[in-house]
Amino acid sequence: MDDIWGGGLRASLEVQRVARKVEQCAGMVDEILDRFHDIQMVDWQSAAGRAYRDAVSLQAVAARRAVERIREAAAAVAAHANAALTSDCSPGDRF
Repeated sequence: MDDIWGGGLRASLEVQRVARKVEQCAGMVDEILDRFHDIQMVDWQSAAGRAYRDAVSLQAVAARRAVERIREAAAAVAAHANAALTSDCSPGDRF
C-alpha cells in the first residue's frame, strides 16, 4: 500500500476503525437508555419514589444528549475517513 493511494487508504481504514468504535459507544448508551425504564420503580408512589424517578429522568435526558453528540462525532470521524482517501497528508497530519 505504498503507492499513491496507499497512504490515503491506510489512513482511511484506520479512521474508519475509530468511527466504528465511536458508533459502538453510541450503541452502548442506547442499550443503557433502554434499561432506564426497568429501574423506574413505578409502583413506589411515595415522595422518595417520585424524587428517584425525577433523578432517573434527568440522567436519561443527559444520556440522550450524550448519545446525540457521540453520533455527531462518529459522523465527523467517518467524514474524515472519506477525506483521507483523497488527501495527500503525511502520517503526522492524518488525525
